[in-house]
Amino acid sequence: MSYRAAFLFPLLLATPAFAQDDGAAPAPAPLIDPAKLDGDSLRIGAAAGFTPSYDGSDDLVLTVVPGIQGRVSGINFALRGNRFYADIIPTRGGPGWDVQLGPIVSVNFNRKYRSTVTDPQVRRLPTRNFAIEVGGFAGIGKQGVITSDYDKLSVSVAYTYDVNGVHSSQSITPAIDYSTPLSTKAYVGLNLQANYEGQGFADAYFTITPADSIASGLPAYRAKKGWKDWTLSAFALHSLTGDLTGGLSLMAAGSYRRMLNDFGDSPVTSIAGSRDQWTGMLGLAYAF
Repeated sequence: MSYRAAFLFPLLLATPAFAQDDGAAPAPAPLIDPAKLDGDSLRIGAAAGFTPSYDGSDDLVLTVVPGIQGRVSGINFALRGNRFYADIIPTRGGPGWDVQLGPIVSVNFNRKYRSTVTDPQVRRLPTRNFAIEVGGFAGIGKQGVITSDYDKLSVSVAYTYDVNGVHSSQSITPAIDYSTPLSTKAYVGLNLQANYEGQGFADAYFTITPADSIASGLPAYRAKKGWKDWTLSAFALHSLTGDLTGGLSLMAAGSYRRMLNDFGDSPVTSIAGSRDQWTGMLGLAYAF
């Protein structure tokens, strides 16, 4: 599984409210069962697609990402690829404000396996153990913003720290999300986020030591901490059976990421890879 593929799963497994039926005339109120919005739920899914072979790569590799999203007594939780999170503040299903707070645990597989790295020079660099990154997130959202009582705009920031000594530094991720139902069967959304990485992260994945230079043929380079990238993602969810609150759905997502500063100037990106990073995925999810 790709080291960062899970950044798409906040999109792929979003929990939608829904509006009027496909093909029906506009109605003053959407066809919503309040019990479905406020009750417990579970959605499981998997998506396959192409992602960069490492952070900064210009080669795409086939990746499969599993995911689980659930809601119990107003508490939302999700396992999305290599990341688990839980929003421990109970949330109602209807319009209104949503305060978000909870833990995050993720496993970073960047350059863990040589077999997943396509570029021959980067393949000769040392591999990295998987980094266990632990932290939390906080945010605030508003449901009922522009299109209906059921679209949602959220702003959040996440902080994680590597606890098993692979890069021993922090990652900070601010994000803006907007999503809206188009009908009882269709749901779309956008996500904009950026990543700030600590010095240990920069050294582990983007610095080229003199010994690394001899082994790989890439020039020696010392990367400094700072803003690593920004990413714009889009997704769509379409029900194949039932509606978006239950049954089988088709998922599609794509993203563009731009590498920044020393992370974009590093030889693993500027010579062996590209500042421009593209991802596309397609999958299925089933909601209970």
